Amino acid sequence: MSSSNDSLAMQRITKLVDENSFMEIGSLVTARNTDFNLANTDTPSDGVITGYGLIDGNLVYVYSQDASVLNGTIGEMHAKKIANVYDMAMKMGAPVIGFIDCAGMRLQESVDALDGFGRIYAKEIEASGVIPQISAVFGNCGGGLAVVPALSDFAFMEETKAKMFINSPNAIEGNRIEKCDTSAAKFQSEETGCVDYVGTEDDILAQIRELVSMLPLNNEGDVYTEECEDDLNRACASMDVMKGDARYLLSEISDGHAFFETKAYYAKNMVTGFIKLNGMTVGAVANCTEIHDEEGKTAETFEAALTVKGCEKASEFIRFCDAFEIPVLSITNVTGFKACMCAEKGLAKALAHMTSAFASATCPKVNLIAGDAFGSAYVTMNSKSIGADLVYAWPETKIGMMDAELAAKIMYADASADVLAEKAKEYEKLQSNVVTAARRGYVDLIIEPADTRKYLVAAFEMLYTKCVCTPDKKHGTK
Repeated sequence: MSSSNDSLAMQRITKLVDENSFMEIGSLVTARNTDFNLANTDTPSDGVITGYGLIDGNLVYVYSQDASVLNGTIGEMHAKKIANVYDMAMKMGAPVIGFIDCAGMRLQESVDALDGFGRIYAKEIEASGVIPQISAVFGNCGGGLAVVPALSDFAFMEETKAKMFINSPNAIEGNRIEKCDTSAAKFQSEETGCVDYVGTEDDILAQIRELVSMLPLNNEGDVYTEECEDDLNRACASMDVMKGDARYLLSEISDGHAFFETKAYYAKNMVTGFIKLNGMTVGAVANCTEIHDEEGKTAETFEAALTVKGCEKASEFIRFCDAFEIPVLSITNVTGFKACMCAEKGLAKALAHMTSAFASATCPKVNLIAGDAFGSAYVTMNSKSIGADLVYAWPETKIGMMDAELAAKIMYADASADVLAEKAKEYEKLQSNVVTAARRGYVDLIIEPADTRKYLVAAFEMLYTKCVCTPDKKHGTK
């Protein structure tokens, strides 16, 4: 019996898993080191509770750091317990969920604690792409420990008490915590791309339960995770009017309007998350030019342009989906690239990462063109050219090199306004028309916006048994 049954660390686990389903492992483990009077210090469970339980009947492994024991610091036995949880999860093919509330390495154990950090990193990397990994930061998570949630597939932060950082805010040259709290959940979720959701502890636990219920338990698990009670042929309302708001489109398409967004506060112009189509979990990557509030009014607007953060966000999400054979739906509405000095420093590399992620993914891939699709920005967004299995487009979309008026001005630079207008119409008819793209095989079918759901359901059902033989190589370099 653990002496930590009433601790906050145990309470978090109890709230997460199904009632009476948690079984603790290693409850009698304590610190082995005796230096600096550590032998005289009581260290129940060595500051971390580990074990397994159920979420909606699905097996999960959990570790929860106990800040009441040496501030939750990581020592030799603490790290071994976490590593053991990973070993068992890998054998069983079940997700690992970690609750972080830790002051860092245990100074009394020095190199043993450092070795413990390395062992945790190694286990996370070994498990990557095999079982889902979820971290939730409820307290301190500083220095090298911040690598742990960053290595996880999904990370959550408590909105007021959680602190996550490599360097503390006051250690950053030219900064003070009063000026910019780089350890706060707001900064980490909006600027670093490490955090998927920010909220209260209860909100986070509910979000984790929802996420686990949507994901396959391992890389050989089934993407059909629940029965569908929604009408497969349901007409989708206001799709053409709301084409700029990808969050609305994805919610409208999904079974029961369910949409689990990832990294919602980061790179808002690129939306990633999970939807359901006939009970099948589908990963979505979508360009976004508008966000509407609950009253349907436009709250935020963005350029129809690819950005560094947006591309990196998309590429990481695509690689997760491909690792677990989760089908990918892309929604394209893009006309170019972000044009500024800051973007130029990293845009080519970010575009390369996203293009590689789309092209190398062997999971089912469907692209829906919902707005304008111009230039190489369109090509990188899961076009037919880089491997989309099916491409659908709405009737009013434009697909081509660039806007027709701009193309006319380039080709007929010295022409009069009347000639330019005439040539623009001609160019749009011949080169920027969705029908033209369909005739050349770049679009498989032109569909009405209201019919989007039924076509996507049918597409992913057809692609369910997709199998691809890839060239014999260790891995790509991008």
